[in-house]
Formats: sequence, structure tokens, C-alpha cells
Amino acid sequence: MTNRRDFLKTSAMTAAATLLPTASFAAPTVGTLKKSVLINMLPKEMSYLDKFKLSIDVGFEGIEMQTILDPKEGDAIKEAADKTKLKIHSVMNMGHWDWPFSSPNPEDIKRGHERMEASLRNAKLWGADCVLLVPAVVNPKVTIPDAWKRSQPEIRKLIPLAKELGVVIGIEPVWNKFLLTPYDTAKYVDEFKSQWVKAYFDVGNVVMYGFPQEWIRALNKRIVRFHIKDFKFDTRQWVPLREGSIDWKEIRTAIGEIGYNGWITTEVGKSSPAEREMTHEAWLRETSKRVDQIIAGA
Repeated sequence: MTNRRDFLKTSAMTAAATLLPTASFAAPTVGTLKKSVLINMLPKEMSYLDKFKLSIDVGFEGIEMQTILDPKEGDAIKEAADKTKLKIHSVMNMGHWDWPFSSPNPEDIKRGHERMEASLRNAKLWGADCVLLVPAVVNPKVTIPDAWKRSQPEIRKLIPLAKELGVVIGIEPVWNKFLLTPYDTAKYVDEFKSQWVKAYFDVGNVVMYGFPQEWIRALNKRIVRFHIKDFKFDTRQWVPLREGSIDWKEIRTAIGEIGYNGWITTEVGKSSPAEREMTHEAWLRETSKRVDQIIAGA
């Protein structure tokens, strides 16, 4: 990488040339999708056991947890999952915003590794096989080439542990000004040359600068997990599922075309006046029903 302009030009051209389809897709494979809820969507005041019971009662089959550093709390989560039979399928790493692998500060890198190692071990303890990682954060002092060059070596250091534990590192593009196209994202993931690094795709995260269905088709088999939320262009706001600008029928078709079978996790909050008037349980039930409609291709 000689400079930012050459880097971006080479990255985009190489990725596009490699990944653009040369033929039409085959008939869609519907696939089996499983519904999951993000842990922070559940009532904070509840115990883990009650949270997990509620998740099942409102229609979710699994849950995505977040990094836990306290071993006793980690054991309590495992016990609650075992008792309720709610599947913990992935862990969202907590720390990649505060201590990103793109930071020039060695102390940030050290703390970032501590959080990721904890997340990977959490996943192993709970029976999950994926950890979500935001790989880098671009800001006025950290360019895209900086983020690329700094983050990849740090993530490579985690691959041996991921392999040992049997847990995939899922790279998620977010609003961090990095990995702004599906082709750059695919190139970034492919450069690891490892089955233990894949893409974690959030349908709502890319709607401001792209079409989620294009991302899905381009990332294809690289996708290890999905997040879903909805966004409305004209108001620039997050909205309830199926009330925004995302073409959910097209999203479901694209997911079928790539043959994805696995978890989709809702990552939403009470974003409308009507939702804010609902009880927490009623809101979760309504969200679960909307996920059912998305899965059905409605």
C-alpha cells in the first residue's frame, strides 16, 4: 500500500473484478432460518433464567450474548441456558469500539485482545460457535489504509485460539467508515485465508450507502450470521421491522439464493411511539411475529 488513493483504487478494482457474478443465480434455495434475540433487547431487571424463559415464550429459539468478564456470571448464563434449552449461538464482542484493532495505541490493542479472547472463551463455555467483531474504526486520525493494515495482523493473532475453541470470528461492517462495499468486505475476509474468519452481515447497517441484497449476494458463503433491523430513508430513523425502506422480500430471496441456513438475530429497540406504549413482553412478541413474516418472505 503506497498511499490512500492507490490503496482504495486497487482494493475496489480487484475486489469487483473477483467477485462480480458472471452468470445469473440458480433457483433460490429457501433454507432454514432460526430466530434469535440480542440479549440487550430483554428486560434488564430480570435474572438470566427469566430472560431466557421470556425469550422462548415470545417465540425466539436462540440468543446472542455479549462479552462477560466475570466467571461466576458466565457460569450463571450457562446454567440458565441449560435449564431453558435456549441456544446461545453467538457472542457480540464488547470492546471493539473503545479499543479497536485500528488504534495506534498499544494499550488499546492489548485491551482489545483481552476482550476478544474473553468473548471467544465465553462462546466456548456457552456452546456458541461465532463471535461478532467490528474489526476497526476509521476517524480523522486513522485512515482506511491504516485501519486495514493495523487490524488484520491483530485478528490473525486470534485465529489459533478461534480454531482451538471451534469458534468463528465474524467480521461485521458497521457505521465505522470502514469496509464500505461488499467487495472490499469480501476482500478483507478472504485475505485471512482461514475458515475461522467470516462475515457477520447486518442488513440495516448498509442501507445508507448500498443495497443489502447486493451485499448478501456478493458476500455469499462468507456470511456466518445475520443481524436484522430496519431503517427509513426519508426520516433517517430506525423503525420497527417491516416499516422501513428495506425490501424484505428481496432480502429473503437473496438469503435463499446463497443457500444460507442458520441464525438471524434481531437487533432493535422500541423505535416508534406505538412500540414505546407496549409492555416489554408485548413488544418482544410483536417483534418475533415480524421476524416470522420476514422468514416467510412476506
